[in-house]
Amino acid sequence: MKAAIITGINQISVETVPDPTCGENEVVVQVAASGICGTDLHILEGEFAPTLPIIPGHEFSGTIVEVGSKVSDYKVGQKVAVDPSLHCGYCFYCKRARGNLCENWGGIGISIPGGAAEFSAVPAKNLYLLPDEIDVRNASLIEPLSCAVRGYDVLPRMPGSHYLIYGSGTMGLMMMELARRNGAASVSMVDINEKRLETARTLGITKLATSADEFESERGWDVVIDCTGNEKAIQDAIPRTMPGGTFLQFGVANTHAKVEINPFWVYNKEITIAGSMAVLHSFERAGDLLAAGVLNPDVMISHRFGLDDFPKAVQMFKDGIGRKMTIEPGLK
Repeated sequence: MKAAIITGINQISVETVPDPTCGENEVVVQVAASGICGTDLHILEGEFAPTLPIIPGHEFSGTIVEVGSKVSDYKVGQKVAVDPSLHCGYCFYCKRARGNLCENWGGIGISIPGGAAEFSAVPAKNLYLLPDEIDVRNASLIEPLSCAVRGYDVLPRMPGSHYLIYGSGTMGLMMMELARRNGAASVSMVDINEKRLETARTLGITKLATSADEFESERGWDVVIDCTGNEKAIQDAIPRTMPGGTFLQFGVANTHAKVEINPFWVYNKEITIAGSMAVLHSFERAGDLLAAGVLNPDVMISHRFGLDDFPKAVQMFKDGIGRKMTIEPGLK
């Protein structure tokens, strides 16, 4: 089969490799679409993946073409999305139902071969069977949406709250859509890329700016969410949290990133600073939300590429062009 491979730091190739072998508790999925994510850039920079080379792609969906000998709940021909999370099930955090903090955590497309290929072998327990309402090519959106759902699991969901979101890329837009469905009184969005703000405007957001200084807010915001992972954005965002409010670090920063906080202010104003890590019991809920129409895939996905164009797609994503980009092996 053909697959995209991160062969080393800042090195990508598209090669012919052996087809995956189906384990007894696995299925083989013929990939319909695999999304490109900021995590892929981190892997390309030498972070997150324990070893290289690796076939990336942790946001993917497709059709089952082979079923392992001990798999009874799925059959060939079914369309599925794949939760990439690999939890050991026996460590301290897994026993506390916190698998996303697993001491032996791994991920499909991170620690084992992923969906940037024609086929991928995955554990049957990681599958979400697609309802008829979801186009299999759009189902790659379920994984990032499940991360957004996890983000809201750690936030106070109080109707009438005012939200400030940094970053109007795919994740910022998803967090925005969930804020509106959680009873937000207002959503304000900041992005230094004015073209990305246009998408938010298309979706009905009117409070848009390239700097939060452009907004009028005497007290700040109930909930401030960083979806950029950028140190300057995070440093700017935290102090805009209203007394009694919550700041969520949702964007994935580089492992060496640092920002400063004022501990007295956190104490005196009862500020909550929270983080959310990947997916936790949120994948199926995200699939159900996508089926219910919480996102418009035609807006969220700006570019679709064939597998040969994986390096080009990664570079465009790195340059901040477009929104979600998917690799679809069926495209030529």
